[in-house]
Amino acid sequence: MKSVVVHTGGKMTVEDRPVPELKSSGDVLVRIAYSGLCGSDIPRIFANSSHYYPITLGHEFSGHVVSIGEDIHDLQEGDAVACVPLLPCFECEECKKAAYSQCKHYDFIGSRREGGHAEYAVVSRKNLFKLPENASLLQGAFLEPITVGLHALKLAGGCQDKEVIVIGAGTIGQLIIQAASALGAKSVTAVDINPQRLALALETGASHAFNSATLSADDIRQKTQERRFNQLIIETAGTPQTVALSLDIAGPKAQVALVGTLHKDLTLNVSTFSHILRKELTLLGSWMNYSAPWPGSEWQQATQLFAEKRINLDALIASIGAPEDFVREVTALAGKPMTGKILLDMTGS
Repeated sequence: MKSVVVHTGGKMTVEDRPVPELKSSGDVLVRIAYSGLCGSDIPRIFANSSHYYPITLGHEFSGHVVSIGEDIHDLQEGDAVACVPLLPCFECEECKKAAYSQCKHYDFIGSRREGGHAEYAVVSRKNLFKLPENASLLQGAFLEPITVGLHALKLAGGCQDKEVIVIGAGTIGQLIIQAASALGAKSVTAVDINPQRLALALETGASHAFNSATLSADDIRQKTQERRFNQLIIETAGTPQTVALSLDIAGPKAQVALVGTLHKDLTLNVSTFSHILRKELTLLGSWMNYSAPWPGSEWQQATQLFAEKRINLDALIASIGAPEDFVREVTALAGKPMTGKILLDMTGS
């Protein structure tokens, strides 16, 4: 089978590898249709931050069931499935309390083990979400990233009638913007430094958009003054500056959900820190996208949004291509963030 293999130093190759075999009675062999590049994959490729090399990444994938282990009775050959990349132990105290992302003994597809940037992958049944008949395989490849945002909304108690502000309009941010608009937010505001991302946000669900490269925190706070109450601010960019911006622009008693992963130390000045106290802000940490019953209501909610045609994926895709094209597009990033989702298309292989 063809597999996109990542080596140290940012080198990527398309290699012929054996089709993996079932190793246990709970395993499933999946023929991959689409597999997306995640922002978290970029440092694994370009900053030598993967757990091992060489490795086949990919945890945002969809495909069809080819064969199943003898203990599986709820899937059959040909079923359309999407990857649920986290594999908790389901035995530790954290798992027993449904804190799956806090599991002490977890595994992870496309990070701690081989992933979906290939023609085939073998995964545990627990790592698959069966797609409803009305869901496409392309939608299946977006299930994991959209549930990241839906998990943050779940932790915040939903977004109905709230003034939602999304800081960072990359793929995760854009999906949150669309989901919040569909789920009854009173308003949705996008904040980013990229004019193209802001324009896209206005096309797909945002009611307001502000460029934080040209507007100060004071400017943005003034422009959101009429929408300062009942705010839910969701930070997705994962930089010290955008975390501070979230606190600086927050209205009274706002919820601030932190989704983006920091790669640099965060230092808050006295004025920014005082906002947490004086405005009585609620800070929510959101990690991954799982709840009980496994893998969580977020996954069902995502498929419902797709069924209702509330999510526009075409506008979020930068490129979609065969393995050689995929390697070329990813290599061209040179470690920089994506401007849109880069997808591996294995349907023609």
